[in-house]
Amino acid sequence: MTGIETEVEVDGAGVAVPEGASLLAAVRAAGIELPALCSDDRLSPAGSCRTCLVRADGRIAAACVTPAAAGARIETATADLRQLRRDAVELIASALPSRALADDNPSELAQVCRSMDIGPDTAQGVGGRGRDESHPYVHLDRDLCIACGRCVRMCSEVQGTFALTLVGRGADTVVAPGTGGLWAESDCVACGGCVDTCPTGAITEPGPGRGLTSGTRQAAARTRTTCGYCGVGCALEVATRDGEVTAVLPALDGPVNQGHACVKGRFAHGYLTSPERITRPLLRRDGHLEPVGWDEALGHVARGLRAAVDAGGPDSVAAISSARATNEENYLVQKFMRVVIGTNNVDNCSRLCHSPSAAGLTASFGLSGGTDSFDDVERADCLLVVGANPVEAHPVVGARLLSRVLHGAKLVVADPRAVGLALHADVHLRPRPGTNVALFHGLAHVLLAEGLADEEFLRERATGLPELTALLDDYPPDQVSGITGVPAADLVAAARLYGRARRPAIVYGLGVTEHLHGTDGVRSLANLAILRGAVGTDRGHGVNPLRGQNNVQGASDMGALPDLLPGYGKVTDPDARSRAEAVWGVPVPQRPGLRIPDMFAAARAGDLRALWVIGEDVCATDPDANRVAQALDACPLVVCNELFLSETARHADVVLPVASWLEKDGTFVNFDRRFQRVRPAVPPPGEARSDFDVVRALAAMMGADLGCAAPADALAECGRVAPVFAGLSHNRLDREGAVPWPCPDPDRPGEAKLYVERFATPDGRARLAAAPYLPPGEQPDDDYPLVLVTGRRWAHYNSGSMTRHGANLVLDPVDFLDLHPADAVRFDVRDGAPVAVESRHGRARLIARVGEQTAPGQVFCSFHFPASGVNRLTSDHADTVTSCPEYKVTAVRVAAP
Repeated sequence: MTGIETEVEVDGAGVAVPEGASLLAAVRAAGIELPALCSDDRLSPAGSCRTCLVRADGRIAAACVTPAAAGARIETATADLRQLRRDAVELIASALPSRALADDNPSELAQVCRSMDIGPDTAQGVGGRGRDESHPYVHLDRDLCIACGRCVRMCSEVQGTFALTLVGRGADTVVAPGTGGLWAESDCVACGGCVDTCPTGAITEPGPGRGLTSGTRQAAARTRTTCGYCGVGCALEVATRDGEVTAVLPALDGPVNQGHACVKGRFAHGYLTSPERITRPLLRRDGHLEPVGWDEALGHVARGLRAAVDAGGPDSVAAISSARATNEENYLVQKFMRVVIGTNNVDNCSRLCHSPSAAGLTASFGLSGGTDSFDDVERADCLLVVGANPVEAHPVVGARLLSRVLHGAKLVVADPRAVGLALHADVHLRPRPGTNVALFHGLAHVLLAEGLADEEFLRERATGLPELTALLDDYPPDQVSGITGVPAADLVAAARLYGRARRPAIVYGLGVTEHLHGTDGVRSLANLAILRGAVGTDRGHGVNPLRGQNNVQGASDMGALPDLLPGYGKVTDPDARSRAEAVWGVPVPQRPGLRIPDMFAAARAGDLRALWVIGEDVCATDPDANRVAQALDACPLVVCNELFLSETARHADVVLPVASWLEKDGTFVNFDRRFQRVRPAVPPPGEARSDFDVVRALAAMMGADLGCAAPADALAECGRVAPVFAGLSHNRLDREGAVPWPCPDPDRPGEAKLYVERFATPDGRARLAAAPYLPPGEQPDDDYPLVLVTGRRWAHYNSGSMTRHGANLVLDPVDFLDLHPADAVRFDVRDGAPVAVESRHGRARLIARVGEQTAPGQVFCSFHFPASGVNRLTSDHADTVTSCPEYKVTAVRVAAP
């Protein structure tokens, strides 16, 4: 559709609809509801059920598939049309068993029948086609299927999985998994789209959520919130009954997800009621963690913090804040450390994933976030997706990108593995792990050599071209091919697709950042957009990182960093400190604090006396995990805020039970810088409290008043410290839904697209980087001949503390080591057999899975199962600028378990 509107008449009233809209859209714009059992606004029209018949300019037509022509006169309310629609609905209902129209059936069809006074006795079908209840989240009742095809179109058009089809002929047509056999054994990724769109209840979510969908608004308590899994920021509606979640549904008007979700956000909420939730504070006595009251637990922590400061000064205390926590909680944690303790020793897990993004994007453009909104990225005619597997790690984004590709956008994927979007790429570049910088320089070399750079943009809005041009002389395609293993012809083809596109966009993930030279990788990748003039202009859609955790962007935005205050003011900058001091009323330490790896090193050395870990299982997710455990054991006081007794909590002296994202109030910031509201749908279990309340209570126990009685107060105060957030408030987000930063003015919109007028660098110009390629921290050798890459899989999230406490564990029950068939033969590894993986740092046990997703000489595994010990393998090599660990390159060998 375009921005042009078409005027039509509906039952005598004038209505304006977008050009290309259907008659059904025009009728609904007039406030008239028609049955449309094969129609869903998220899908292409089918026109198969004939329940939405209207008369347009004298001719009867199915409203869902008929365009609204300018000046059309549409009738809906005549007696003959009402009867035609009723006959169509009755015919559909008559073939179904009586339960399809039972009084307690909340389906769309049942509600339509009630509105038309079509009684349950209309349903005369005998049934007998059976059920498929093999899947933990999706059940199929074939007798209720009307072959409308909505589920099939949802799976193909919105999710992009193509897991469903219609089988049979005539009245026997029914939905089925495309692979045949049971649903649980199909390609279904459990996004829930088929459940949400089914109009009859043929496809449902089992349990208390049965029959609840986004499209049918039954009388049930619903809470609008933002997903607490990955960084996409899906808007969700949480249905509850008697204080428990019955279903989590994608919001049809969600700014990013647009009525879609994934297996985690849609279904993985079973952890809420897990009997393994920690519901009382735990205090270590005689080597064992024992339940105690909050006053005793917080009193012990307060005394321990005072003792640490008395013995070693404020810098002997450190805190690791949480990307899972709200913005307001992260703001309060860093304020506590700076105001109450008097140290900048606060960091968050962005250190371990996207700190090179913040450093690299700031150096190139001036700000630490992605340059464009995802809505803009989705309009690109060429997508360069680098080091990311959004189909699994960010499924809603992956589905939207795939849809764009299926509608004609060119796709270049740079990733060592043949997974996800790579299977649909026009060009798939498979560089050796650790060679990104050389790859990006090779692409840049072609852009300049073939005249594909934007000379006017480079002249007027960029600096550093002479230095980069000189460097790129050493990176012709053949030379780059020798370093990366990417054929020179593929490199040239990829550069031409990106260079000749009218509106290219770059999307990247942890495969760019988690390297010894991750910041150089981000800057070298940004070079491509600068050379093309594709940042801050209408000629492209910039450089955009996919954030891994729900609030990894916001945790850093709020200043939970050792060298930066809220809004990214440097602690070494007197002006930034003075703004914070004016609000907080105390001096701010001038020296940058410890980063996470430095905290562990200080603990092992005896210099760190107290460590507060909030919502992070550092023993499972941080590299060289054996050394992390040694650090915790050496630290006199370790405090954990947690949902479960994690690997890290087992080393703690105090474990504080806290609320999950479905149980707290505040805001998150998603991967494209949008602030969105988080609202509590259910109360936390037992004595668990929000992290916000825990921080305030501990401050009070230490005789300090942090102010900020409620989360809304914390965001408002943050806006006074950091002008970039001054226009944001809970009230505004309640009204508007989502607002991107920068947003300095409450009366003006935030900046979704950055750098339209100038870059945020001191001279207002983008900076090209001329960083040479340097090898990764580890190389394979005769003793450790394979390169291990770690990452995420579709059914789980991070250390799995939430997803392993629910039915996602049924979908993905074990941790696999993916390896190429040639390596399986070389090392005598059988598919499905237990295997030990050894590195120079530790040992892990996994299950071998042989296939061609990985290249020869490379293996892949996730880190979702801490018991496997994957991060005992990874090294302490880290990005030279930010200390982000090199998770993507570890030399390993396989051995007998």
